[in-house]
Amino acid sequence: MLPVVILKDDDVIMIELAEIHRDFLVGDQVVHALDDVTLTIESGEYVSIMGPSGSGKSTLLNLLGLLDRPTSGVYRLNGKDVTSLSDIEQAQVRNREIGFVFQMFHLVPRLTAAENVELPLILAGMPPEQRKPKVANVLDDLGLTDRSHHKPEQLSGGQRQRVAIARATVTEPNVILADEPTGNLDHKSGTDVIRILEQLNERGITLIMVTHDPEMGQRAWRQLRMIDGCMHSDHSNDDQINPDHGAS
Repeated sequence: MLPVVILKDDDVIMIELAEIHRDFLVGDQVVHALDDVTLTIESGEYVSIMGPSGSGKSTLLNLLGLLDRPTSGVYRLNGKDVTSLSDIEQAQVRNREIGFVFQMFHLVPRLTAAENVELPLILAGMPPEQRKPKVANVLDDLGLTDRSHHKPEQLSGGQRQRVAIARATVTEPNVILADEPTGNLDHKSGTDVIRILEQLNERGITLIMVTHDPEMGQRAWRQLRMIDGCMHSDHSNDDQINPDHGAS
């Protein structure tokens, strides 16, 4: 059984972006990585973000994850304006509210699978007697108990991504941000990983995924497409059913 979160009421706004701009200075030119992006995402949605390289997808995901700040505009998470929080305050919100799954896994090489999963709980200040059972439970849920003492180099790509998902969910976040989560995996491992993420979404976690893969993107109930830093389209698949969605 995967981690369970409490389902929120329908139509609760989890994420709200208002007139977001993110500019970078490259040489003597200003690059508009995000250009007047206004967006709302409700609690429990499953959203894919697609678009060509340089369209602003990763910049948007970093901003949603409080890894970057907008040049202007307002970002509200769970109704709270997080735009002007201090770095420490943003880190606290990030640890409590958001889980990350990256294409390159970003596991700490010298730590075992269990120790990698435990890191967010250590940062949250949870005592060891509470951390250890939570880590063991989430590793068991993802079929990793027999790999808990292995280091990343001893794991397959699919296993490493499952460790990354365990790390992302051990704090029971409201939102999972996945950046090309299947990009470094073979087709079978990628399909297994996406189904795990979808099962988490079915249990109430808001899932936002950046992907270059149209097949993966179409699995989401809502697809956003970005071009040149702007939100080019916002398409909902509410009336479509993917027979593989949530399959075990």
